[in-house]
Amino acid sequence: MIDFHCHLDLYPDPGASAARCRDSGDYVLSVTTTPRAWRGTLKLAADAPRVRTALGFHPQLAHERHAELPLFEALVGEARYVGEIGLDGGPEYRAHLGVQMRCFERILTACGRAGGRVMTIHSRGAADEVLDALEQHPEAGISVLHWFSGTRKQLDRAVALGCWFSVGPAMVRGMKGRQLLASMPRNRVLTETDGPFARGVDGPLMPGEVGLAVAACGAVWRIDPREAQNQLDLNLRTIGGLADASLVASETRAPSVMASTRSAARSPGK
Repeated sequence: MIDFHCHLDLYPDPGASAARCRDSGDYVLSVTTTPRAWRGTLKLAADAPRVRTALGFHPQLAHERHAELPLFEALVGEARYVGEIGLDGGPEYRAHLGVQMRCFERILTACGRAGGRVMTIHSRGAADEVLDALEQHPEAGISVLHWFSGTRKQLDRAVALGCWFSVGPAMVRGMKGRQLLASMPRNRVLTETDGPFARGVDGPLMPGEVGLAVAACGAVWRIDPREAQNQLDLNLRTIGGLADASLVASETRAPSVMASTRSAARSPGK
């Protein structure tokens, strides 16, 4: 299974959550919410070879933690993946949208200077603003919009910009989420849990608990769930290759591979 957006360090027992990932063999992208959390979270999964740890700066914390931006900029060269980053225009955070946008612009600039990164992006209530920023920073890398909840028009714009998407059980339970999934290019979709924040029937979704999302992919693509999983596995190999190439480019100061792949990613894949 593929869990491309999971907060391993925020489960009640992070060590047990990391061990679950190791024992299951699931691929997990362990996202962080502040730059200070990155090294500790990286160590958390040191013996889990299929866990990757993303360098994050969560928009809901931007107004409190903006002083950590220089640390993010210092660390981004070491990270294959970046996230969770983005903007949150929800009612409880819209008052801080200005500082969020300033932080997001600096983060995208830093990613571009590092040669581009695979980024998992929060866009709740701020899809237009997120897409505006991505359009202005094409060199920042490959954008994976996590739990996208915008309009169909915003989705179409994101697709045209070459964005990817990660979908989870909580998203596809509702009709809107399934309708959005049906309109996403299948070669740019990955699964996620957003655990421990997203919940299943028995409590928080655990790392790798994406079966309902895989089934939903199969249903909207009108293929067997096993075929859907094969497509998701292929997508993971594609984006993993881009992430590895971007790190090599930053270490060797070679030209970014991300800008050249964004146009290729815009093929519909449906």
